Amino acid sequence: MVKARKYVVKKYFEGVPKRSDYELVEYELPPLKVGEVLVKAEWISVDPYLRAYHRVHPLPFDQFGYQVGIVEQSKDPKHPVGSRIVSHEGWRDYAVINMAKDPSYNVLDVKYKLPDLKGMSPSIAIGTVGMPGISAYFGLLDVCQPKAGETVVVTGAAGAVGTVVGQIAKIKGCNVIGFAGSDDKVEWLEKELGFDKAFNYKTADIQKELKAAAPNGVDCYFDNVGGEMSSIIIGQMNKRGRVVVCGSISSYNEDPTQLPKATILQPSILANELIIQGFTVVNYIDRWPEAIDQMITWIKHGQLKSTEHVTVGFDKLFDAFVGMLAGENIGKAVVKV
Repeated sequence: MVKARKYVVKKYFEGVPKRSDYELVEYELPPLKVGEVLVKAEWISVDPYLRAYHRVHPLPFDQFGYQVGIVEQSKDPKHPVGSRIVSHEGWRDYAVINMAKDPSYNVLDVKYKLPDLKGMSPSIAIGTVGMPGISAYFGLLDVCQPKAGETVVVTGAAGAVGTVVGQIAKIKGCNVIGFAGSDDKVEWLEKELGFDKAFNYKTADIQKELKAAAPNGVDCYFDNVGGEMSSIIIGQMNKRGRVVVCGSISSYNEDPTQLPKATILQPSILANELIIQGFTVVNYIDRWPEAIDQMITWIKHGQLKSTEHVTVGFDKLFDAFVGMLAGENIGKAVVKV
């Protein structure tokens, strides 16, 4: 019998998640059945959506999330010992997985063989070449559809999604402006990732700086943050500008019955005939391989940089999660188990 550990959410978060909202449970895994594999987690992802969607499950529930694991025992010839699997098994160090899709398949029950990463770390399969990068790829290219020469603005620009959005926009020949939460992040976005301009939203006069950086207006806005900053950006968009709402991290820790107010958007939407679309990457699940292949190619050709903020230790998952929500990471926050 294999002893496993998992994080169980026993109390809904109020404000910033607390360690006491979780219980670390030790349990024994059953013997493998035909078609199953035993996977040991190597890398576990912490992402903003873990905070945003935590109330969709009745208490108590196992903390969901993406991970990359190595097969230690197998009763599935397609996934032998030593192969790796990307799954949504969450914050657990061991999992028994049946790789076959059952009739009740849920879009969050994502599981697939680790793609050929051309020698790169398996961790990027839960980052730039995983759900966050795929979100950037389809959200920008399918929804925003930027054209060469257009101006693209991205908030949360130094995070897992934002860093990829900005780089893909540059690959497509766009003028890219990013907003992040520290001067160090701003400098990194401009010098390392090639953003045309970046600003610290905590200290900048957003309205003034955006007008100076994009005197001809904004064509595409990739919104990861929400709040008043988004209202200001949407107020400077061009005719038929496109907005992708991928996240709203500014409000995730707020009381849902008392959300902060922001300037109304309808005058800008109406006057400029804006298209604003919410985006959920699971709707593209059948096309994930397309994005994965393209981004691996871009990385190998030096056009796309994959940056990670690594925390070491299964016992540090909570710290990594809360740190990510506070913006302590540059690039993708991952935990090395």
